[in-house]
Amino acid sequence: MSKAVYPGTFDPVTYGHLDVILRATQLFDEVIIGVLNNSSKTPLFSVEERVNILKKATSDIPGVTVMSFRGLSVEFAKQCGAKVIVRGLRAITDFEYELQMAQTNRELESGVDTTFLITSLQYAYLSSTTVREVAAFDGDISKFVPDFVAAEIHKKLAHNDKENNNEQ
Repeated sequence: MSKAVYPGTFDPVTYGHLDVILRATQLFDEVIIGVLNNSSKTPLFSVEERVNILKKATSDIPGVTVMSFRGLSVEFAKQCGAKVIVRGLRAITDFEYELQMAQTNRELESGVDTTFLITSLQYAYLSSTTVREVAAFDGDISKFVPDFVAAEIHKKLAHNDKENNNEQ
């Protein structure tokens, strides 16, 4: 049984992420989505919220498991018994960074390799940062994320705005 991990922040999950997940499930029997709990970043959603959103977004995709992790992706892969880390590439600029990470991971753990999946052209421009920025200015994000994710983003932004106004 082939197993791969797809690590990331997923803040929020986008159609680009879902495209990579769906295509990864065609290559591997099990795809474990690792939601990174990175204390150096300030995400819109908590790690628990991101895990729950991803579970809902992938509920109809067989062979997908979602869990959070801390630390190095290669260690997470090893803990999961996966021999492959899946990474999505949108542009050549992604490749340079991802190549360095893949080489570093290979040096740290020779039993774990990296597979790159080129994002489908229709999502090549898309990032979680772009989604958050468009949503923050009340732009239409319906082409970027599933409807329920858009609703969660708007609810979270409204809650954050309310909190910020109460602090002033």
